[in-house]
Amino acid sequence: MTRNEFIAHAEREQEALRGFLLALCCGNKSDADDLAQDALVRAYLSSAGYQDKGRFRSWIFKIAYHTFLNHKASCRTMETLDDARTLVSPNLADGNFKHQELYLALSTLPPKERSAITLYYLSGYDIKEIAAITESTVDAVKKQLSRGRDKLKEILKL
Repeated sequence: MTRNEFIAHAEREQEALRGFLLALCCGNKSDADDLAQDALVRAYLSSAGYQDKGRFRSWIFKIAYHTFLNHKASCRTMETLDDARTLVSPNLADGNFKHQELYLALSTLPPKERSAITLYYLSGYDIKEIAAITESTVDAVKKQLSRGRDKLKEILKL
């Protein structure tokens, strides 16, 4: 992949990538932007090995997912929704908007469940694609989605 091809792909997927990382980082825009930048740099450095099969978004999301997992301080898992509320700050993307409760609830989920929920419900990936991105089995992704949904229902009192 040439530099210009990478730039064109990255520009096309940048907003989706940021949205994915914003959800993983529980609404912390600063962390999400840092991770997006780091993921894009990592992707560019490994772009010579990319084989264009029309799946650039999946490829970049996979890199972003691993960047998120490796960045321990990006979004700590909270025990309860009340614990998560103590961290609300101006750095949160929509501290005054409708998605804040969801971001706070997501922060109580373990990273793998949070990732599965985010990829499935917010990014629109199917279970097989999520398994490929997270390097998990289809059954593992199904369990993560089920557990994550159950926890979110309980936390959000749905």
